[in-house]
Amino acid sequence: MSDPSVADKILDVEKIRKDFPILSQTVRGKPLIYLDNAATTHKPASVIERVRKFDAEEYGTVRRGAYKLSENATQLYEEARQKVADFMGAEKKGEIVFTSGTTQAINLVAHSFGKRFVREGDEIIISNIEHHANTVPWQVLCEERGAKLKVIPVSDDGELVMEEYEKLLSSKTRIVAVNHVSNALGTINPVKEITAKAHAAGAKVLIDGAQSSAHMKVDVQDIDCDFYTFSGHKMYAPSGIGGVYGKMEVWEELPPYVTGGDMILEVTLEKATYAKPPARFEAGTPPITQVIGLGAAIDYLNEIGMDKISDYENTLLEYGTQLFKGIEGVRIIGNARHKASIISFSINGEHPSDGHPHDVVSWLDRDGIACRGGHHCAQPTMIRYGVPATTRASMAFYNKTEELDALAESIRNGFPCGFVAL
Repeated sequence: MSDPSVADKILDVEKIRKDFPILSQTVRGKPLIYLDNAATTHKPASVIERVRKFDAEEYGTVRRGAYKLSENATQLYEEARQKVADFMGAEKKGEIVFTSGTTQAINLVAHSFGKRFVREGDEIIISNIEHHANTVPWQVLCEERGAKLKVIPVSDDGELVMEEYEKLLSSKTRIVAVNHVSNALGTINPVKEITAKAHAAGAKVLIDGAQSSAHMKVDVQDIDCDFYTFSGHKMYAPSGIGGVYGKMEVWEELPPYVTGGDMILEVTLEKATYAKPPARFEAGTPPITQVIGLGAAIDYLNEIGMDKISDYENTLLEYGTQLFKGIEGVRIIGNARHKASIISFSINGEHPSDGHPHDVVSWLDRDGIACRGGHHCAQPTMIRYGVPATTRASMAFYNKTEELDALAESIRNGFPCGFVAL
């Protein structure tokens, strides 16, 4: 088993935990152990205070006012856009379009790209391990346009079968949309290779970065993808904010997704002309406070260092994986060679109800442990592995090996009780 002391040499996790007020509380009389970071992350005090300060002292609408508050808010808003661009390795800040999160970002691309470039008989490729947010928009687009959806298969270990992916690509392929990290399995997909092969076939590429942007260094220029989406609430920022990086030359070819104020150059009763990106895709008053909070979250992540975060979380993954392999009756779902800090598992007891994820998470909650049980908005993935759902422990840099020990012990204690919450 991985040595817990190795993790301590990478980050001072006890110091970091003090930055997160919510982690100091107790649940049912026991210290909170939060292991649902793939669903959403908690916010450090610096983000909470930055949001409070902006709302209390600096709030104003952006882009429209010629008065001081509005001018300052616009400057802060655009500074946050620059922070996102730098964080993701974009060439220009204007390549970042703010949305409410990854779901809206993918829908934006599916709508605008599909409206301009997808026709009857064309093909779109996704994988067998996508979140519903990167499945359903493409299904809808195919239904509307008469296009065909093709799916990259996944191996028993949770890795995309790249040989089959190559066979799916053709001159009819318009876009390939895959996640960087599977939210259900933790698999880190070879997105650079996927992108290169798609481009060789003349297709564009969207990478769903919801599970990667807070856990590893992202460089969209190195990946060379055409779009890369992200969600703020999964990277220690407020909810209701996220966005999508897009190559400027691609953005400029696309029509708007939502129309209204601030996305136009000129409007008459006969027609409208549209603003240049990113304004073209940010109609109406944006989530200004949330954008400021996102910028503060990126400052916090940069202060710690994404390389350190990745290294630390890898030690947690290795430790937890070895720990779970030693628990009789536990089956880890997803054993790819390259994984992020997600461990999904099923439990086989003497009775069918013994290991149902909903019962397991209810049991764990008695011990103050927050995990996720369900299909994780990835039902095709569950079907592929023959399970209705899994229990998922997803880790962040504020988690400790001792918390994984407590998780394992709670699972062991649950077997005699059938995991039924009393």
